[in-house]
Amino acid sequence: MASRTDLANAIRALAMDAVQKANSGHPGMPMGMAEIALALWGEGPYRHNPQNPHWANRDRFILSNGHGSMLQYALLHLTGYDVSIDDLKAFRQLHSKTAGHPEYGYAPGIETTTGPLGQGITNAVGFALAEKLLAREFNQPGLDIVDHHTWCFLGDGCLMEGISHEAAALAGTWGLGKLIAFWDDNGISIDGHVEGWFTDDTPGRFEAYGWHVVRPIDGHNPDAVLKAIEEAKAVTDKPSLICCKTIIGKGSPNKADSHDSHGSPLGEAEIAATRAAIGWNHGPFEIPADVYAGWDKKAAGAAWEAEWNELFAKYEAAHPQLAAEFKRRNAHELPGNWNEIVAAAVAETNAKAETIATRKASQNALNAFVPSLPEMLGGSADLTGSVFTNWKGSTPLKREGNALVGNHISYGVREFGMAAIMNGIQLHGGWRPYGATFLMFSEYARNALRMAALMKIPTLFVFTHDSIGLGEDGPTHQAVEQTATLRLIPNMNVWRPADTVESLVAWAHAIEQKETPSTLIFSRQNLQFQARSDEQIANIRKGGYVLRDAANPQVVLIGTGSELDVAVKAAAVLGEQGIAARVVSMPSTNVFDKQDKAYQASVLPAGVPRIAIEAGVTDGWRKYVGLEGDVVGLDRFGESAPAGELFKLFGFTVDNLVAKAKALVK
Repeated sequence: MASRTDLANAIRALAMDAVQKANSGHPGMPMGMAEIALALWGEGPYRHNPQNPHWANRDRFILSNGHGSMLQYALLHLTGYDVSIDDLKAFRQLHSKTAGHPEYGYAPGIETTTGPLGQGITNAVGFALAEKLLAREFNQPGLDIVDHHTWCFLGDGCLMEGISHEAAALAGTWGLGKLIAFWDDNGISIDGHVEGWFTDDTPGRFEAYGWHVVRPIDGHNPDAVLKAIEEAKAVTDKPSLICCKTIIGKGSPNKADSHDSHGSPLGEAEIAATRAAIGWNHGPFEIPADVYAGWDKKAAGAAWEAEWNELFAKYEAAHPQLAAEFKRRNAHELPGNWNEIVAAAVAETNAKAETIATRKASQNALNAFVPSLPEMLGGSADLTGSVFTNWKGSTPLKREGNALVGNHISYGVREFGMAAIMNGIQLHGGWRPYGATFLMFSEYARNALRMAALMKIPTLFVFTHDSIGLGEDGPTHQAVEQTATLRLIPNMNVWRPADTVESLVAWAHAIEQKETPSTLIFSRQNLQFQARSDEQIANIRKGGYVLRDAANPQVVLIGTGSELDVAVKAAAVLGEQGIAARVVSMPSTNVFDKQDKAYQASVLPAGVPRIAIEAGVTDGWRKYVGLEGDVVGLDRFGESAPAGELFKLFGFTVDNLVAKAKALVK
């Protein structure tokens, strides 16, 4: 049987070899955390099944310090996942499973994409929250079908990033006792030893957040790590941080405890010296059979899952409806009557013909849909009374003893933390999280939105107070460039609906997505209801459609959000003056761009001049209006004044649109 030393050194060797072959990567962290990984994955309580990485009750493992990705790839390979030695040899190469940082969907066993530091631990908070709330909803006496831990490795960089402060504070407040994090306290970052820029009392800080903290242990002593794990598991009302003192690049004679081993290959000579120093007498990518046998978790994983399957069979026999709902939600399936629910809601909303703010229309959509979707888990960043993410069945999430009750999360003023926690909740399964803040503060959350799009997960991001329509709060709060830049994120659907019906359809479309996150952008001010035919309502789902038409149009007015109504009114005036104008509503440019060319051409006919109207920066609209067209927009910051005055000041008026249309037609 392989010794502990050999089992840990297998990680070191694979990390050195893969980084060297790629001539790129971070060998130091895997070498420094090898014994911690051995304690958790090899000898400890990490319950997973390499032959079924999606088993519902598996533990979740998050590598927040994702630059050390070879640690996770080595563990996946050694324990029996479908990650071959050839995959390790292809580290950081085109189309490889083993990307430069762990990427969700590329290799089995990767629970989330990490790399931007701090987001992994924040995702982990979302995973742990999802587990706790799912257990509350589904577990029955003697039948705990939801009962697993979230384990997270993190480094100094994660702790320096502000998002980790946001997430850690919430984890303590929520008492997430099944979240256990390991701090790789090696004292090194890219610039060298961290004492010049990272002198926080990290254990004290986490204790102040309400965490259980295991103060510094020897991270190279598996027994010490195992003891710390057992101590952490025994504390069920607090998340735990295990502080592990380690040496980065452990085993390297000349580059250990140095930033030289952080982000660069060790070099052939140093690898040879390291092999000799640690007693690893095997060639590159060569793992002895006894080491493989020591790491193999296929049999143990199958047994763990079989035990749970037996438990779930008892659960299903005793609680068939709950079991069916659990399976539906974990399969990310909508209720069987979803289309009927949407159709009824659209018909009712269209019949009411309300002129209200689209943030209120958004709340109406939630009231229509969420009663049939118990997996919807809402929240806001301290703005519930303004963003209207609560619905008639919402109850605030709060802690009662060691339990969490409620279904609407107050994240506090933590926009970035909220967005990344939602990604973790979405990735865990069983929930569809949505959360909101003002559109201006999407800037704080931006990186988490990008990660949702990168991971192809359908997290729902809600933003209100979408333009100069915010009014008196002024340019610090008036979103001018945010909508345009959100549209630039690949694989992100951005909706800016113009009234109640478009808001409802936008919500339905977003809920139906399985691989695309959605950004739903709503107004503070009331927006005029627009009458539509059934065909026009159906075409809302195409992102852009003809709302008002005229025979042989001479000009096309493209409106979105609060600016659609002024386009409708301008078209009427133009018609009275003998100029035929078509009005196109474009609630989602991203979705419109996915339609076939024939449909796009039917909406925006060639040869007819176009004007786009949106209270924001203009560049994104140039591709729709062309060189001969025009854009009524806002390529500057706003002002502090009532919204109506601002729209007049910046030219969002019927008179201005009519004048511009006439100029184009001439």
